[in-house]
This record gives sequence, structure tokens and C-alpha cells, in this order.
Amino acid sequence: MIIGQIAKGERKLALANLGFAYAAFLIGTLCGLLQVFIRNDALTLPGWLDYYQVLTAHGLLLAIVFTTFFIFAFFQAGMSRALGSFGPKVLLWNWIGFIVTSLGTLLVVIMVIGGQASVLYTFYAPLQAHGLFYVGLALFVIGTWIQGFALIGHYRVWRKQNKGQLSPLFAFMTVATIILWVIACLGVVAAVLFQFIPWAFGMVDGINVELSRSLFWYFGHPLVYFWLLPAYMAWYVIVPKILGTKVFSDSLVRLSFVLFILFSIPVGFHHQLTEPGIASFWKFLQTVLTFMVIIPSLMTAFSMFATFELRGRELGGKGLFGWFRKLPWKDVRFTSIFIAMAFFIPGGAGGIINASFQMNEVIHNTLWVVGHFHITVGTPVAMTFFGLTFWLIPYLTGRRFTKALQKLAFIQIISWSVGMLLMSTAQHVLGLMGAPRRTAYTGYAHDDALAWFDGILSNHVTMAVGGSILFLSASLLIFIVIQLWWIAPKADVHQVESFPIASSDASATPKFLENWKIWIGIAFVLIAVAYTIPLADLIQHAPPGSGRFQTW
Repeated sequence: MIIGQIAKGERKLALANLGFAYAAFLIGTLCGLLQVFIRNDALTLPGWLDYYQVLTAHGLLLAIVFTTFFIFAFFQAGMSRALGSFGPKVLLWNWIGFIVTSLGTLLVVIMVIGGQASVLYTFYAPLQAHGLFYVGLALFVIGTWIQGFALIGHYRVWRKQNKGQLSPLFAFMTVATIILWVIACLGVVAAVLFQFIPWAFGMVDGINVELSRSLFWYFGHPLVYFWLLPAYMAWYVIVPKILGTKVFSDSLVRLSFVLFILFSIPVGFHHQLTEPGIASFWKFLQTVLTFMVIIPSLMTAFSMFATFELRGRELGGKGLFGWFRKLPWKDVRFTSIFIAMAFFIPGGAGGIINASFQMNEVIHNTLWVVGHFHITVGTPVAMTFFGLTFWLIPYLTGRRFTKALQKLAFIQIISWSVGMLLMSTAQHVLGLMGAPRRTAYTGYAHDDALAWFDGILSNHVTMAVGGSILFLSASLLIFIVIQLWWIAPKADVHQVESFPIASSDASATPKFLENWKIWIGIAFVLIAVAYTIPLADLIQHAPPGSGRFQTW
């Protein structure tokens, strides 16, 4: 059975990942709503539930579970479309990977709900969760690797059958993202397997805190690009198709993804600028490499707005900004993604502040960082995923995205934008005022701290209002998802949604851009330069390991 040019096996696989993603999304956004009211002293949790359980669940379910399952659904549907149907082995290994990832997720969630793992999504030592929490994390990563390598196997089969040809652009970007993910996960896998699991099960008495944090941030920053690159994929190849044009430059896209592999990994120390034990030279080096990743981001911005202007002028746009009015604003699939791009502008500017030595001192460990996180991941990435959802689920289910659902989708993206603008802006302002992150409401006595809560329009109230709007928007999105999955009328054969991939002229693209040995080799050289000496120093001059702390 074929629905929308996708085989039944791939369709069920992608839908399984999407179902898991949106279940996590619903619970995660509810946890976010609880947080803003607790921080505002407007809600008291029952005795069996505490703020840090809620905070841990919110971070893990939205930042890790929702994004990862959605990304693999997108990859699986897109790779089937770009390279043809999966063979039996590829499909089997994708299912195995999905099951392992799901089991790891459930184990982590059980530990959090059971009050055994309120360690937040960064799971910083010396806070210690139950050992099964770390086993769940390991299974989660292993499951994603299995799915990723299965997709790479599908890609390799295509390359063997089409020797000398560049792969379709969607497939190239998928493989680049998986490569980045696998290399990035090496740090967190090393920390979990060789530090946290032995420590949590009592095999060793203590843990090297600074080493565990450094290994986490080796993973933690490229994790942001694991979220962003699928959004960039949508911007590069799906938005032009919606516009009715082609990819601006095939070689520019491939080069930008190569640069993300090279410069998004050896930069973790810019999250640790205030921590002792790491020499300032290595922090400076990784800060420089952090600013290098701005280059492919600017390349992406240039490519997208060039695409918009060229297409707008083809449609008759005149004058300096006449092309802007010609864009398909009535198509929610486009409008949602365009708004996502617009939010990334202030988000990127805030990232420059976070990664700067002196300015980081002002905002480190404040609510500014939380606001930055939401305006970079909670909007550009999430809203791009929403825009993809509006055609991806109909593509997989064969149902129609009716006019009524499109109107609801517009309400959803507008409300999400308003809610995020209110909440994130309030968090940025509170951060500049010194309000800490990762904390529940406390009866602060200092006059400057009490100012965070003063007035009917205080920033904490604004944050709660924004969070409430976001939860209502999320609930509306879940309603749309349910409609598109089970209730909306079936589309006729000729009305079934297609997977919109724009054509891309690769005739002038240098073939060395798809020589993965070169780029993986350079990536490991940069990682070795940035990490070998400081990590060796942290191991060689390690203080006595820290014991277990449990503050909940």
C-alpha cells in the first residue's frame, strides 16, 4: 500500500516517531506551564511532586525527546522520498533503533516521575540520580545511533548504485546531521558509561565533577545544531518548493553543513567560562571556534533571503521591498517557518553575548540563559517543526489539511509567537536584573530581588502570561495533530500531500564536498586540538572525587 508516495513500512515508522514526539510535547509543555506559576508564587505543588521533578521533565521531554523523535520521523520520511523505499534490513534496523530509543525514554521518565532523578536535563554532578536513569540515557543514545546508521546504510546503497553522482541534497544534509550527532554523543556516552553509571551503582566512591561537565558540554552545544540543522534543511529545500522555485545554491548548502560539522563541536568550554579548572587559553580557543560557526549561519540567512527576493520579483514584486508582499503569506506552512527564521535573529544575537568572556559574566546562570534558549530552540526550531507537521502528517496519513484546520494553524502559530515573545522577553529582562535560573520561587529579602515580583505587570507575571498562552497554543497544536491523524477527511488520490523537496542544480558543485573522510578527519583534528590537553589535565590533576548529593 502506498500513501503519498511513501511505502507502508516507512509510513508506520515515521508515524510511530511522530506519535512519541507529540506525546512528549504535550506533557513537556504542561510542565512548562507549572514552572512559570511556581516561580511566580501562584501555585503550590502536591507533596508527591516537586519543582525540580517538573523542571527535569520539562527539559528532557521538550529539548531531548520531542526534538529527537520528530527529527528521525522527518529524516525517515524524507530519505524514503529522496532515495527510494527502504530495503527490509534498513527498515528492520530503524524499528530496532526506535524501540531502543523508546525504552530508554520510558526508563528515564519513570525515574523522574518516581522522584529518583530530579537532576535537570544537564544532570550535573555531584547531583546523583538513580543508576537506571543513566542506563535510560545510554539506551536513548544507542537507539538514535541505530536509527542513524540504518539511514546511512540506505544512503550507502544509493551511492553504490549511482557511482560518481552527488547524492540528493536532502540525503546529504541528513547524513551530515547524523554524523554531527554521532560525533557529539561521544562525550556524553563517555561520561555516562565510564563516570555516572559506575558512580550511581556504587562501583566507585566519587566522580570527577569538572570532567563530567566538560564531557557533557562537548555534547551539549552541538546538540543545539542537531536541533537546528533539520530546521535548516526545511528552510533550504522545503521552503523553496512551497515558494515554487529551486534551491538558491546547491554548493552553498553543502558547504554550510560541512562547516557546521567542523565548528559546532569543539566549542563546549564557552558554556564553562566561569568554571575553575580549565585554563583561560582553552576557553579562549573554543570561544574563537564558537564565533566561526556564525559563518554558515550567515550563509543560510543570505541564501534564504536571496531565495525570497528572487522569487518575489519573479512574481512581479517591484521596488525595494515589493518582493516581500509577493510571498505566500496565506500558506501557514510558509508563514510559520518565516516567523521561525525571524525569531532566530535576536536569538543569534543573544548567543554572541553568551559566548563572550566579559558579557557572559553578567548573564551567566540567570534567567537570561533560559530566555535565550527559548528564543533559539523554542521558536526557530519548534515553529519550523510545527510548519512541517502541517503537511508531514497529511503526507503520512493521506488526510486533507482542510481550510478550517489551516485557520486553526494560523491561530496556533500566532499565539505561540505572542506567548514566546512575552515569556522570553521577561526572562531576558529578569536575567539582566540578576534573577537566577534553575530555581523555584523563594522569599527573597533583598530590595533588588523583590523588584522582580513588584507590580501587577511585573516580569514574573508577564512570564506567567506568556507561558499560559504557550500552553494554550500547544494544546491547539495537539488538537490539529489529532485531526490530521485520525479525523480529517481522507484526500483523493490526486490530492494527497507530497513531500515537498525543491530541485537543486548540483552540476557546478565540487564533488569533494561529499567526501566524508576529509570532513570527519578535519573535525576530529579540531576536536583533538581543542580538547586533548585540557581533558588530559582534568584527568591527571583530578581532585578527590565528589560523593553523592541529592537535594530533593
